[in-house]
Amino acid sequence: MPDSEGRASRLNGGCFCITLDRQSLAETLDREVGLPGFAEQLGASHPVLFSNVPVFAPAPALEGMSRIVKAVEAAAKLPLYRAAALSWAPQIAVRDHGPVGAFMGYDFHLTADGPRVIEVNTNAGGAFLNDVLGRAQRVCCGEVVGSTPVHATENFGDAVAKMFRHEWRLQRGSGRLGLVAIVDDAPEDQHLYPDFQLAQALLQQHGFEAVIVDAAGLAFDGRVLSADGRAIDLIYNRLVDFGLDEPRHAAIRAAYVAGAVVLTPNPHLHALFADKRNLTLLSDTQRLAQWGLAADDVAALESGLPRTVLVSADNAEALWQGRRELFFKPARGYGSKATYRGEKLTRRVWDGNIAGDYVAQVFAPPARRNVDQDGSRIELKVDVRLYTYAGEVLLTAARLYQGQATNMRTPGGGFAPVLRA
Repeated sequence: MPDSEGRASRLNGGCFCITLDRQSLAETLDREVGLPGFAEQLGASHPVLFSNVPVFAPAPALEGMSRIVKAVEAAAKLPLYRAAALSWAPQIAVRDHGPVGAFMGYDFHLTADGPRVIEVNTNAGGAFLNDVLGRAQRVCCGEVVGSTPVHATENFGDAVAKMFRHEWRLQRGSGRLGLVAIVDDAPEDQHLYPDFQLAQALLQQHGFEAVIVDAAGLAFDGRVLSADGRAIDLIYNRLVDFGLDEPRHAAIRAAYVAGAVVLTPNPHLHALFADKRNLTLLSDTQRLAQWGLAADDVAALESGLPRTVLVSADNAEALWQGRRELFFKPARGYGSKATYRGEKLTRRVWDGNIAGDYVAQVFAPPARRNVDQDGSRIELKVDVRLYTYAGEVLLTAARLYQGQATNMRTPGGGFAPVLRA
């Protein structure tokens, strides 16, 4: 095992020191949002949002994850890939308005054989919280010295501002970006509402007008999309209604179809990247090579994306027999909802899956991180998320959890910074 991999494994298994400076974190949160007491309230409402410990990742794994991101982005530009991905997309997703997607999220498991991307998301939450978390770390034991935080950009805020301006120009070509609306359903009730508040504050600090808006409160008059009478230029879209099908999203849908608002991410991008059926295309490297994907990108996906197939009546029995080595996901799912580890799948649930749009992915076991929780040593699973824009990594963070999927509810778990071992 290379030195960096051995060191990462040793630290994840045996480094129990607390690197999170919670006083510094609280001061930064209050300062960023501009609300005294914000951090105290956050701690009360989200007691396990932030883990006390970092995750250590070997340099080769970090480099491999970046190569996989670039390979996926390259594949998504291939005409035959796009045709295949859009063939099962709703009509609203066919048109490309120009944006390439703010805060794409690539979720990885760090296996013994290297990183494996388990899914791609177009509405990856938590980037702003993780930026603050990464700035509130301290060295607390000798072996951590030499481990460096993984930050792809020197100034996260500048990179975010540049990203939104670029999204605006990709659709509008020129002009000044005015009001940015951070949009979700009942945003104040969302678990990551504090992330929205940090996003609003950061955008305002970089010269944007920014508001947090309930999607149901928007109005479209055929020309302008507005919130409380204010014209919206760009929506930072946090909705999980990826096709804008719900009646309460009718105003956004109409404005998007008319090209009257810049929506990022949008239905077109979800169709190209985040529909789980696309994993069947991205893991079929022989077909990608035939479609024209460069050899280096083919190699990155061949080693870094677990084989995925559509569940159908034709392969159902074979998949059932091999279910212990598989993970099942709904095609248009999000947030680990209705996902199943094959070894725990019941026949009743399985028969229901066959009737729905599901994919079966070869299971890639997550890495583990040992932590000290209230005097007891516990083992947590690790997901690593790369927040990206146009194929470039903006931020790297981890989530620590127990159970089948990430839940942000495990004591000792939550968001964690990633340190290069």
